[in-house]
This record gives sequence, structure tokens and C-alpha cells, in this order.
Amino acid sequence: MVGVGQSLAKPRTALQLELPAGGRPGVFNVLEMGVVADTSAASTAALQRVIDACAAAGGGTVLVPSGCYLTGTLWMRSHVTLQLEAGAKLVGVPDIQAFPIVASKWEGLAKPSYAALIAGDGLENIAIIGRGSIDGGGEFWWDLERRNLLKHTRPRIIRLINCRNVLVDGISMSNSAYWSLNPVGCDNVTINRVTIKNPPDSPNTDGINPDSCSNVHIANCHIDVGDDCIAIKAGTEDDGRGVARPCENITITNCTMHRGHGGVVMGSETHGNIRNVVISNCVFCETDRGIRLKSRRGRGGVVEDVRVSNIVMDGVLCPLVINMFYECGAEGTSRVMDHSPYPVDHGTPRFRRLRFSNITARRAKYAAAYVLGLPEMFVEDVCFDDISLYLDPTNTQGGPPAMAPNVPDMYRAGVVVRNARSIKLRRIDVLDQRGAAVSLTNVEDVIIQSLSAQSDGDHPIVVMENVTGIFSDSPLPAANGNGKLDGHRNGKPRRTGQAGRESNGKTGTPARSNSPQTDRR
Repeated sequence: MVGVGQSLAKPRTALQLELPAGGRPGVFNVLEMGVVADTSAASTAALQRVIDACAAAGGGTVLVPSGCYLTGTLWMRSHVTLQLEAGAKLVGVPDIQAFPIVASKWEGLAKPSYAALIAGDGLENIAIIGRGSIDGGGEFWWDLERRNLLKHTRPRIIRLINCRNVLVDGISMSNSAYWSLNPVGCDNVTINRVTIKNPPDSPNTDGINPDSCSNVHIANCHIDVGDDCIAIKAGTEDDGRGVARPCENITITNCTMHRGHGGVVMGSETHGNIRNVVISNCVFCETDRGIRLKSRRGRGGVVEDVRVSNIVMDGVLCPLVINMFYECGAEGTSRVMDHSPYPVDHGTPRFRRLRFSNITARRAKYAAAYVLGLPEMFVEDVCFDDISLYLDPTNTQGGPPAMAPNVPDMYRAGVVVRNARSIKLRRIDVLDQRGAAVSLTNVEDVIIQSLSAQSDGDHPIVVMENVTGIFSDSPLPAANGNGKLDGHRNGKPRRTGQAGRESNGKTGTPARSNSPQTDRR
């Protein structure tokens, strides 16, 4: 086995490659340097020689003109820009031997995998740009996976490890064998105007997955894939305490997502901490979930200081999900599946300081929003403000709002919150739900202001069980009882008034809890 960033075959050095006499300084045109645009044979070695020659000359641009180029793994070099002109297309060769085995990290766990189509390790000042495209040749790999013929993880299209000053701009990617674009441990990454399209039934073909990176800027992208559109990760417990690194200072803006499992996802790999994330001005269409935060016992880490604003969703199964019982990959594990309290230790994840505002979701299928904390570690300090959640009145098919154990299938449920502290629901519209518009269980310190909802005729608008310290601008049912919020009159929803009322009937500020489960930092 070779290490990350090392190929099984040694490419020819730049000194062995004769450079063309003409051309622009610093620009290395692959067609002028022996590469043939021909899909009958792989051009891997010839393309790699040009990249190496560019690096040996001190850096520059490797220009790939219009044409189709069949290739295996290409290793990027520092100070090199790979520019794919309009009409240029790199296609992954259907040959396992063209993708060397490297020590890779998948979901935080280091294990062998096939190297990416475009790979790099420990580089700086690199770019992959242009209006050309990259086809990962995924069908070849998907077929091998379905027949259990692969010993290692399939190759990504682009995977860059421990790199600084990275730019990916303008290109299109399709048919990724695995994740499409995966920076790991990188700093100052800009991903702009990128289009990613993978078949909806293709396995694990995530769009953009920054893992343990800092200062990441994702903008103006369109992503339509078979798994999560964007997934922010920070390693797992298998990395070891000395290896995990945070994924922090992330901006995602002006993107459109289609059909993926999640629009923007954080976790479940949270061991190194995910923090300082801003998501704005995005549209999600027919993704399974919209914004999804997920972790589980054992993964540890903190997800904190997340702001989501100006989002429109349509046809999403559950628009907003916060799930600390994520079960995928750990089914049957008692520590993950058990809803009883466990001792808090370094493997206990924590979610806090989360803000969601100015969001519209139409035709939601399973639930308007679903928040599920751990009984020993509540989700903390969450604010939903100016959010309109329209359930799909034509939907009669139920399903799980979150991938968690013992969560019943739902259809057209309202906002469901369980095991949480310091929750603010302000200017929330919930329409066409079945049952309660808001369901609160094991929740401390709740503020409900200007809730607009319409009763379905058979259920109260707000249902509470084991709720303490509640403040509302309209009368609410007793903390452990069932009743109806005065938000429905003459068949039309109306916003509540301005009078404040705690669950004990007294007006004023919310009562505070002295629960010892977690501190309030």
C-alpha cells in the first residue's frame, strides 16, 4: 500500500518532457505537450507529465483544450492551476489499476481507498477551474460495489488533503463513483459556480463534503446528487483525541440543491467540533431533509454557532432536523439505540447556539421540523424565527422525520421538539398539519411568540409533556396537560396577542430551570 498522495507508478520527471517552443509564458497546453484527446486509451501518464512539468517550472496553468480525455488518478502539485476549457472533459477510466490505493479517511476513519480522480496532499495555491467537465465514470464502480467486488472505498472525483489556498471554480462534475468534492484538513477553500449532477439512485455520491477544514466558502453552486448535497464533517471517535480537527468558519450561499438526502448537513462526524457556519440564500427542491444536524453517542464534539437564513424549500420530507440519535451505521448498538439517560463523557455530542430565520418550506411531507436531543445532553439554545412551514395536504404516506431509533413514522406532523433547553419559537406559521402544530416533550425554558396555526379540528394546536419554564404571548395548556392554544378563531389562524403567561398561569419572563444535566455556557 502507498501513502496518501503517492502513486503506485512513478511519473516521468519534468526534465524528461520537452516543452513547446511557443505558447504563453506559464501556460502548459496539454495538446502541445504530447497528450491526445482520445477515449480509446488512457492519457493518465501524459497528463501527469504536463502537471509535473508545470510544477517544476515554478507553477503556472495546465490548459486542457476542448476534447475528451480518459484518465486515472492525476496528482495535483503546488502552485498549479488545472484549467478545463469549455468542451474539455476528463473521464475516469474503467480500470481499478488506474486508481492507486492510498491511506484514506472515510467518515473520519483512516482506511485504504482508491485515490481520487484528481488528488493532492500537502499542497498550496492550487486551482481547478474552467467551464469544462469531469465525469467520474461511476457506473463502473457502482456495479462492482453492488456485486461486492471492491475491497476498498470507491474513488472521489476531487479529494485534496492538508492543502492551503484552494480554488475550484466553474467546472461541472457528474457520475462520481463516490463523494464528488472532498477537501480534508484544508485551509482557505473557495468553491464557486460548480455544478454537480449524479443519478438519484447512485450510492454515497455526495456533492461537496468539507471535512475538518477551516475557512471554507461555497457559493453559486447547483447540486443534484444521490446522497447529501453538502455535508460538513469533523472526524469520528475512531480518529483518536489527538487527531480530530474542527470544521469551522464555513459560509454557504446562493446555492440550489435538488433531490439529495439532505440540502446542507452537519455531521454525523462531529468529533473535532463543527462551529461558525453560515448558510444563506439557498433553495432546496425535493431533498429528503433540508437543513440536518446529526450525531450520536460516542461521536462527541460540539456543533455550535450555526446561522441559517433566507432559505426556500419545496417538496422536502422534513425541512429542519436536529438529531442526536443518528442511527445509520450503528443499528443495534445499545448505546446508540437506548433512549434512557447515559453518563456524560468525552463521547457525548453537544448542539448549541443554533439560529434559523426567514425560511419558507412548502409541501413538506413528514414533519415541519424535528428536534431530538439526548436525555443526558439536551439540544441547547435554538431559535426559530420568521419561518413558514406548509405541510403537503395531499400527502398520505408516512415516514421517519429523522433517522433515529424508535421514532414513529409521521406524515404532516408539525414542529416536534424533544429533550431540549432554551427554545424560542417566534413568528412561526404551521399550516395543513395533522395533529398539533407544536409538540414539546422534556423541554426546559420555552418562548412561544406569534405562533400562527390552524387546528385540524381533532387536536390541540400545542401539546406539552414535561415542559418547564414556558413563556407565551397567549394562553397555553398546563405544562403536563393537553389543551388548545388560543390561535384559532372562526376557522382562520390568527397570531396570538401580547399578554405573557407562564405555564403556572403567571405573567412575566420565563421560569429558569436548575437542571444539572448540562451547564449553560
